[in-house]
Amino acid sequence: MITFLDTKNPENSEVLTENLNGQSSDVWTQCLSIIGEKVSPQSFNTWFEPMKPLSVDGKILTLQVPSNFFHEWIEDRYSDLLSEVIKNVLGNSGKINFLVNSEMSDNEPSKTLWDDQDKSSSNNFTDIKKDSQYPAYLTSKEKTYNKPVNSALNPKNIFDNYIKGESNQLARAAAYAVANNPGGTQFNPLVIYGDVGLGKTHLIQSIGNHALQNGKAKRVMYVTSEVFTLEFVDSIQTDKVNNFSNFYRSMDILIVDDIQFFEGKDKTQDHFFHTFNTLYQLGKQIVLSSDRPPKELKGLNDRLISRFQSGLTADIQSPDLEMRTAILRKKSEDNGIELRQDVIEFIAANVTSNIRELEGCLISLLAHSSIRSREIDLDLAKDVVRSIIGEIKSHITIEDIQRIVCDYFNIPENYIRAKNRKQEIVLARQLAMYLSKEITNSSLKTIGLHFGGRDHSTVIHAIQTIEDLTKSEKKYNDMLQQLRSKIKIGSRV
Repeated sequence: MITFLDTKNPENSEVLTENLNGQSSDVWTQCLSIIGEKVSPQSFNTWFEPMKPLSVDGKILTLQVPSNFFHEWIEDRYSDLLSEVIKNVLGNSGKINFLVNSEMSDNEPSKTLWDDQDKSSSNNFTDIKKDSQYPAYLTSKEKTYNKPVNSALNPKNIFDNYIKGESNQLARAAAYAVANNPGGTQFNPLVIYGDVGLGKTHLIQSIGNHALQNGKAKRVMYVTSEVFTLEFVDSIQTDKVNNFSNFYRSMDILIVDDIQFFEGKDKTQDHFFHTFNTLYQLGKQIVLSSDRPPKELKGLNDRLISRFQSGLTADIQSPDLEMRTAILRKKSEDNGIELRQDVIEFIAANVTSNIRELEGCLISLLAHSSIRSREIDLDLAKDVVRSIIGEIKSHITIEDIQRIVCDYFNIPENYIRAKNRKQEIVLARQLAMYLSKEITNSSLKTIGLHFGGRDHSTVIHAIQTIEDLTKSEKKYNDMLQQLRSKIKIGSRV
């Protein structure tokens, strides 16, 4: 049973008829002595010492806890332990009831920004800036949580300068829909995942910036999972969990970056689970990013993964050649320079891993040009690219790989693009798909399109098949090495 105790208005509280400090304190002291032997000192200090005994009514001990979150945590983690302990002290009929304190008491020693702002004090945080040392949950001056907050968004991360391509088409479209109708689409939560440096942070922050600019949301907060965890731990240590909870649960849009770092942090996961539920039930928007799809986050509890999978999960893949070219052209324009087409094509063909590396290459190119007083030409581009990625890749295309593989097997090129299930043709097709992914770094979808419009799952199956064959039989490994050598010889770089 949960009863709310309002310490500001005692007349509204449940009347406690029994002694408030005598017998109840004795009973709770006995309980604590048993609990102290069964839990760690940190858990004891954090979760059991803050509970205050209020009364004993027959076999029922009433305890006051500081917040709903506190009560939920105790119920989830320690209900069996408390049931065992109270029966040990009061007998088999012993029970514990909780009274949840709805407000911090008047004599609370540490003031926060949720306290009365009219009571000026040298300890009040009145001038907290965006880069403040104070946690985000202590940077709001609004006790009612109905006004904008410092969102921690980078104003440069907007949809207008986010390059759209095949590799991010679904993620970008979903993000834009959410930004225009936060909490009002089926994409709640929206989970964006992909490798490092592919623009996940840019995209999820674009949602917040767009929603704020167009009046679709007033309270938006961007936070990394690491910062969320650190602030949660800090709120426990400073006895401000209530403030922390209220702050994040008051958002119209909550954006959490890199949720994979929640792995193994059980207490943070539990708290975020309740924050997630509160926001979702209020119709607020939740946006998350990760380096993997939720189902592959092994260190997260099942109920949290289930919540993450309840909306839309969209991936961002490595940018294809066309998108890399567009990014370089846009970035060079933003820097006020005009790159030659052959320079753009060369960089785009060789720097293929992620957008961040692509941007880094362009910055290095500009720096080398300035320091060495050299024109940005193809030779300078080769020097810079070689210093960043090492060996320069060949300008080999999927069509080149198909031609070389078909020559090796002595079959017409159109055979591996057709619906031919002959064993030799299937092997040639799978080898060509494998080498296309290895050498060109094209997306799975792009590779599939070059092989008769096949689905990306067919490409995944081909890659896995070749990997298995080369591990189990030497002849297939030799075959793959021979094809690699032929492709290298046939390179046009």
